[in-house]
Amino acid sequence: MVQFRSARTALSRALGLALLGMASGSVLAQAQATRQEPQPAPTPAQTQAQAQAAADEATNLDAVVVTGFRRSLEYSTQAKRDATGFTDAIFAEDIGKFPDLNIAESLNRIPGIQLSRDVNGEGLNVAIRGLPNSFTKTTINGASVATASIGLDATNQNREVDLNLFPTEFFTQLTVNKSPKASLLEGGVSGVIDMRNARPFDNPGTHFTYQLQGEYNDVSEKTSPRGSFIGSWTNDAGTFGVLAGVASVKGRIGVEGYETIGWTNPNLTNAQCGNGGAAGGFPALGTPCNMYGGNGWRIPDTVPNNASTVAAGLTPGQAIDRDWLLANNPGLSIEQIGEALIPRLGRPLHMSGDRDRDAFLASLEWRPNDAMHFYMDVLYSEAHRTNDRIDVNLIGRNGGMIPIDMQVDANNVVTSATFANAQFFLEARPYVEDVKYWSVNPGATFWFGDEGQVKLDVQANVSRSWMFRESPTIGFNSPFTTLQYRNDGDLPAWTTDIDLNDPNAGWTWTGGRLWVQNEKRVTETGGARADLQFGDDANNVKVGVAWDRNFRRIQGFGDTGTNWQPYALSQVPEAALAQYILPGPAGFVTVDFDRFMADTNYAQYRDAAAEADGPNTGGSTGGFEEKSLAGYIEFNGAMDVLDRPLRFNAGIRYFKTDQAISGRVGLPGQKVWETRESDYDDYLPSFSAAWDVADDVVLRMSGSRTMTRPNPSNLLPGDYFTDISAQNYNRGNPDLVPYTSTNFDLGGEWYTGDEGFVGLTYFNKQVEGYTYQQVTTVPFASLGVPFDSLVADQQRAINSRGGPGAATVNVQQQVNADAELEIRGWELIWVQPLDVVFDGLGFMANYTKIDIEATGRDARALSGNVYGIAPTMWNATAYWENDVASVRLSYNWAEGAYGTGPNQQGITYAQIVGEDRGQFDLSASYTLSSLPTRPQITLNVINLTGEERRSNFWWPNAVNDLYDPGRTVMLGIRGSF
Repeated sequence: MVQFRSARTALSRALGLALLGMASGSVLAQAQATRQEPQPAPTPAQTQAQAQAAADEATNLDAVVVTGFRRSLEYSTQAKRDATGFTDAIFAEDIGKFPDLNIAESLNRIPGIQLSRDVNGEGLNVAIRGLPNSFTKTTINGASVATASIGLDATNQNREVDLNLFPTEFFTQLTVNKSPKASLLEGGVSGVIDMRNARPFDNPGTHFTYQLQGEYNDVSEKTSPRGSFIGSWTNDAGTFGVLAGVASVKGRIGVEGYETIGWTNPNLTNAQCGNGGAAGGFPALGTPCNMYGGNGWRIPDTVPNNASTVAAGLTPGQAIDRDWLLANNPGLSIEQIGEALIPRLGRPLHMSGDRDRDAFLASLEWRPNDAMHFYMDVLYSEAHRTNDRIDVNLIGRNGGMIPIDMQVDANNVVTSATFANAQFFLEARPYVEDVKYWSVNPGATFWFGDEGQVKLDVQANVSRSWMFRESPTIGFNSPFTTLQYRNDGDLPAWTTDIDLNDPNAGWTWTGGRLWVQNEKRVTETGGARADLQFGDDANNVKVGVAWDRNFRRIQGFGDTGTNWQPYALSQVPEAALAQYILPGPAGFVTVDFDRFMADTNYAQYRDAAAEADGPNTGGSTGGFEEKSLAGYIEFNGAMDVLDRPLRFNAGIRYFKTDQAISGRVGLPGQKVWETRESDYDDYLPSFSAAWDVADDVVLRMSGSRTMTRPNPSNLLPGDYFTDISAQNYNRGNPDLVPYTSTNFDLGGEWYTGDEGFVGLTYFNKQVEGYTYQQVTTVPFASLGVPFDSLVADQQRAINSRGGPGAATVNVQQQVNADAELEIRGWELIWVQPLDVVFDGLGFMANYTKIDIEATGRDARALSGNVYGIAPTMWNATAYWENDVASVRLSYNWAEGAYGTGPNQQGITYAQIVGEDRGQFDLSASYTLSSLPTRPQITLNVINLTGEERRSNFWWPNAVNDLYDPGRTVMLGIRGSF
């Protein structure tokens, strides 16, 4: 059994038990009072009314008379006010009328929530309060969710849930539980997000809602349709209801961008450095000419004999040593030349393709009497996505460019140069991806006793998600050329002697590649739970048990040039290559994919591809299965303190998880599957209280302990190279233990009327078991990997760095840190109607500030190791509505954050750092009140000002990647009857 609880864990458990003891006494007293004054049992119709379903603690909102966005805000405000813990919720005004186009975009309006966007600007998943996306537990109707999909930039290697699979029209409520309860599923150190789908008794009667839109993106320059239809019916007796809905999107993407895959510097020989060592050797790390590592760019020992070097005025065969480099790069020292930074693969890119999704929801409810309520929800979603991704690479890594008149800035970033012996590499990857997800969620509620003071909730769930992506790589090289390189701080750019958009420019297979690369993913979840409540909704004792299963398997399939490449080259020899090349849409050539695939019999080799260590998305072939059994006891009570009402929730949850991790182990060509089993358990106490110190003021506090299971991709036991340059070698770590966190929250709100309130919250998390990527640079020869087991491109890369005896490799492994990560922060939110200024006017705004500090032996390794989390975030929305018109303008801003740890591409100090980013979005509607069903004309503009997404390789003028998703405009019509 894995033991990972510290002394403070025991202390927190003891504190939790003490709080439970106090809580139980109070609850028993309240229960006694309840027995003395019986209260009527709630009927199923009452408990499932729309406002009540929106939040367990929400009060009756019958007095609400506003509609639209303000009505959604008012539901949210009332639910927050009546909650015991720190909870935020977002509501649909009505079935099929969720206030945002994307679930992730909706969650982004909640303080402390950070949205992760795909490269096309679409919201994918969310993080809560300073921890990565995988620390957020996502559920649908209280049941675990796992998706097999991945983003365009190969995200979702951990436990993230891609929210773009789920149409917002199908959901009526999103709840973010920032402080846990014992009755909630474990697994979310940051919090639990629950998505509640629509059901027929949310709005009794017969109803039909429709929405049709046309979508235009100014990068793809394509128009595409989307729409949804939802119908619901309940019988006159109020005992049975059916809801069904379909939603479809036929989308198009267009993305312009720039990638570098990191930056690198020259791997100078001793002769080029002039350090007095053996001429053919290389300076040691930490010595002049190799102070910080990297060494991915190999300046030739002698001037090659080709048209490029002759055109540059160089003498073929002349030795390139220290004196030569200094003479041809005046003003630079040899140390500056040795540390000069250029992109490893400076590559403009273009993406275009389809983003289609079709989804179906069915929900049945049956209420045979006031003591029984049965339901079943079925959700299905499938996506078909294509992406013709092309990029042209200036070859820096493993390349042989010769610098002339090179200039660098104070950080050794090259600002200008003439590069002779330069070469470009065209890379074309026509992705085709299919994703499916389905889930079934049956459940029932029973009330017992004359007054209904005993309630039993039972629920089961099963889901499965499947993905298959094929992404062949077609690559060929340009002839050698001389180019003028410049980097003015925005993007590296160049002018060349050849036209990169000319199919007849002299492209060659030499140094190119032809690969079949496929990826298959399967995720499954299943579970059952039973919750028994004694008492009414205000004062009760709850006990429950839960069983959950989570399974995932990733498989990469590849033919890295051993089968398809020889056949393809025989069908498309170099002399015929130009016939398969077309001018491209972004200033460089592309491939006639259909013709090339047909003539090279691609499909046969695709279907016969063997299992590989992983696909080109960075995932690892392997899988895991977790089975967890949990039980809890929870107390809810209400009492008066100083003549003011106080509500509290206290509980403790115990869980035990059996874990099986499977992966491929062994030398290349000899790998077999191996499964390693382990188990762990823990107690998770929690306590929350809310005190109405005045009629419109609520103070809150919460203390808890939470956990998140480790990243499955890091648990896999196999070892393998993660890149074609054979520079980064990954080692799995099946011995990783879960993350645990001790949490404290303190805050309150002042409610100003209607949807208005001002809230301030302070939060503190102390996380143990956090992992970091341990990177060590070792000689290739020390890995024990036979050189002849590498593919041809990897062998060439090793040889370009001095051969197996001299080339170094970065060995990467995730390990649990012997340190504690303390995350402190505060949130401010203000929602305010401004009817006194102008009828229907209002605003909402929130601000979050996060500070992260590590303490302990490995504190230095953890510093800057919480990736992708903005230290400061804020968003604001101004809105105006009347009976027929509405408009909202929103702005969301996030401060730049670390994207990786140090030692990127072997450069010891380098990290990937995201830049600050803000985005405007607009939403408006006008109701045609004179027409039947009062249809609404809707207008939405996403990324109104066309903001780009950028990250840098440590220095602000060393871009790592940049993506421009463009502006998206949606015009449509929506109505219901």
